[in-house]
Amino acid sequence: MKKKLLLATTCFLSATALAEDINTLPKDTTKVIDIEEVVVIASPKETGKLRELPNAVSLISQKDMQINQITTLKNVSALVPNFFMPDYGSKITSAVYIRGIGSRINTPAVGLYVDNIPYIDKSAFDFNFYDIERIDILRGPQGTLYGRNTMGGLIKVHTRSPFSYQGTDVKLSYGSKSNYRSASLTHYHRWNERFAFSAGGYYEGSDGFFRNAYNGKKIDNMEAGGGRIRAIWLPSDNLKLDFTVGYDYSDEGGYPYYYTGALDKNKEEYQEHIGKISYNRDCGYRRGLFNTGLNIEYQGNKFIMNAVTGYQNLTDRMYLDQDFLPVDIYNIEQKQRINTLSEEITFKSKKNQRWIWVTGASGFYQWLHTDAPVTFQPEGIQWLENNINKGMASSGMPVNLKILSETMPVPGIFDTPVLGAAVFHQSTFNHLLFENLSATVGLRLDYEKNKIDYNSSAAMNIQMYMAGKPMGKPMEQAAEFTGKLDDDHVQLLPKFALKYDFNKQNNIYATVSRGFRSGGYNIQMFSELLQSALKQRPGAGSAVSDDEIKNLVTYKPEYSWNYEIGSHLSLFDGKLKTDLAAFYMDTRDQQIAKFVESGLGRMMVNAGSSESYGAEVSLTASVNRNLSLNGSYGYTHSTFKKYDAGKSSSDENIDYSGHYVPFVPRHTMNAGVNYSFFFNENNWAQSLTVGLNYTGAGKIYWTEKNDVSQSFYGTLNGRISLQAKALQIDFWGRNLTNKDYTTFYFESMARGFEQRSKPLQFGVDVRYHF
Repeated sequence: MKKKLLLATTCFLSATALAEDINTLPKDTTKVIDIEEVVVIASPKETGKLRELPNAVSLISQKDMQINQITTLKNVSALVPNFFMPDYGSKITSAVYIRGIGSRINTPAVGLYVDNIPYIDKSAFDFNFYDIERIDILRGPQGTLYGRNTMGGLIKVHTRSPFSYQGTDVKLSYGSKSNYRSASLTHYHRWNERFAFSAGGYYEGSDGFFRNAYNGKKIDNMEAGGGRIRAIWLPSDNLKLDFTVGYDYSDEGGYPYYYTGALDKNKEEYQEHIGKISYNRDCGYRRGLFNTGLNIEYQGNKFIMNAVTGYQNLTDRMYLDQDFLPVDIYNIEQKQRINTLSEEITFKSKKNQRWIWVTGASGFYQWLHTDAPVTFQPEGIQWLENNINKGMASSGMPVNLKILSETMPVPGIFDTPVLGAAVFHQSTFNHLLFENLSATVGLRLDYEKNKIDYNSSAAMNIQMYMAGKPMGKPMEQAAEFTGKLDDDHVQLLPKFALKYDFNKQNNIYATVSRGFRSGGYNIQMFSELLQSALKQRPGAGSAVSDDEIKNLVTYKPEYSWNYEIGSHLSLFDGKLKTDLAAFYMDTRDQQIAKFVESGLGRMMVNAGSSESYGAEVSLTASVNRNLSLNGSYGYTHSTFKKYDAGKSSSDENIDYSGHYVPFVPRHTMNAGVNYSFFFNENNWAQSLTVGLNYTGAGKIYWTEKNDVSQSFYGTLNGRISLQAKALQIDFWGRNLTNKDYTTFYFESMARGFEQRSKPLQFGVDVRYHF
């Protein structure tokens, strides 16, 4: 605790000392442009520019996205301090971690809004950024204003407004190694002073980086495309209607998981496949994503009202050779159909008042239908047979069985609707005691109801034996689970903050806030329940009660308190911008994704509690007209305070208390430099920019046991950009040192698998505006 207090105090005093010296610094007449002042992006909830609020925030402009080749949210990883989104699997695997808080499966722990419309399911998080204006990343719980699943932070994505930008943009891209190709075309048109619209679309494709040793084919190929229309109408001076509609489709391979070997080396059966991707059944993911929304904004004399309506439809299909080996154990095909309707109405005061407030109500309903059949193949049947016979032998039964079925389908159909509603209020009181001191107090009342309607079954033909002799005729052993469950909970999410403004662009703040992550149901647990039922004495049926089913498949919400101090500074007449923060997060009822006892599927459990503490610093500097620098660093120390993992095979308690939380990098860093050469205005070419950027992350533990990890690694990326009047050509390179590292590791059926980094890649982007 002393270390945490020392860290926080150092950050606070450093920020104060810097701010006090602002007025004594030498002035520079070089013009510096603040991206927030150039592009005005309205938010229904925030009551000022993000850097003026008591939040840790990073703003990524369209120029930043071009410099760092950011085309999806996964490319942002490590560019923002303590932000980590590993690139593995497929688009459905969109795990996001901020300050040690994150999620691999089920509900996200970090929220996403696109043009003020929430993306509730993280299956939709990975999409193309072809017409994005800016990305805002708020770190720390945002529960008071944004509610559920923002306990780690919030990502806000803004598309380009046709009122602030006109013309037609064309972009063509190509990348080596994977034969990556993409094209986008978007037209922005301001019809008159009252109406503007934009319409555009994109295509992208890739042959993939990774090859399956089993058949010699690349397995992470991808084809995707989509479009978006946005229309803004100003019927009067105080009314705005902002409408968007978009669709994205992607069809990809994926899951290029290298086999690392059996956890018990003495039980290794597939030695020849270690270090290879080799599975005999296809893996892939298809997704159709439709989004539409309407934001109505009304400007009163003393307030602004926003009503945001959103609708999202996601239909996908994931198919996996889930043993990831050239054997036929089992495979799964999962189909999801998600419909989400959301509504939020907010009122907020206008700026420059002593009392600034925002209040509102929100609600959503999500229909989620999942069809997830698992099929046991011949070698999986043999594996299941051996397990059943071992179970009967350990219980003293003098019999064994033979499964006669060649395959065993295990169908599972689940409907898991979610209803949520909330009311919230936040007030900021300015000029308290001192002229530049302000206090923020907020509270949210959040209600959520979860339901599940389940139907899962399995059947197999068996022959029983005693002393090697058949017992009667073959029979069918079957099990079925059907029923309904529901659960609801109420949350109170407060926030308290103090902020002191040294001047308009420099402040220091302290914040305390609470966040939560929703509970839910483990649908993959039904495969485990069915196996247990099939292991019973034939004809005995299932001995699992409804209450036992509820306890096994239900997991509770997760909660966190965040304590933070920080500062936003703009020094040297705005040429240097620095953001500092130190934090401590206390998490209770922590949700941990783990594999079920048999290894067939994952489940979420409330393992215990954890704590995370650390610090963040980021800066951007315009040294002169030619040279600009940027850098960031984040440190997170995230460990379990309490984690009882059950019993081992030797019936000993497993206690992971004190271990590092998996998938959380202890360090994230980014350092970049850009130098521009400017030419005579009469020349065809206007400027040439050379840039280098280094990003790094680690150490990352992959298991709660902390026995497998990835040490700190870094990648170097570069860019040469030629800017003409209407044409821009960027030559880029990623992972210039061809660094090899692990992006993901997991264990299944007592075996290890990993996904490795993408290799050195060169490419070119051509942009034309007319």
